[in-house]
Amino acid sequence: MKILQNSSDPIYKQIASQLRDQILSGKLKGGDALPSIRALAADLKISVITTMKAYEELASEGLVTSSQGKGYFVNAQDMRLLAEQHMRRVEENLTEAIRSAKIAGLPLEEVQETLSALWELENGEGG
Repeated sequence: MKILQNSSDPIYKQIASQLRDQILSGKLKGGDALPSIRALAADLKISVITTMKAYEELASEGLVTSSQGKGYFVNAQDMRLLAEQHMRRVEENLTEAIRSAKIAGLPLEEVQETLSALWELENGEGG
């Protein structure tokens, strides 16, 4: 796990985001234990409170569950719910991209061409 000190995102958000990505991509599966709060805090050289805040955010989203005295565990993921969560993240990211494009005065067609080109690059088709 990598924490960027110069990121505009708070450290707890960076941790939650990376763990969320691992859960949603299936790298962490239902029943898997997350690192203990203290162990992760020590590993990243951050506050236990910061780590706890990240885990609590994931718990509030229903991605993990706390087991008293045992730690946090990944919840089994409903595939429809997982697809919905992915779609929500896509919508959030595209909304941010649209805002940036409008600020820059880019026409819709140019944004669509850029999206298509990036899509092809991601699929290994462009190059």
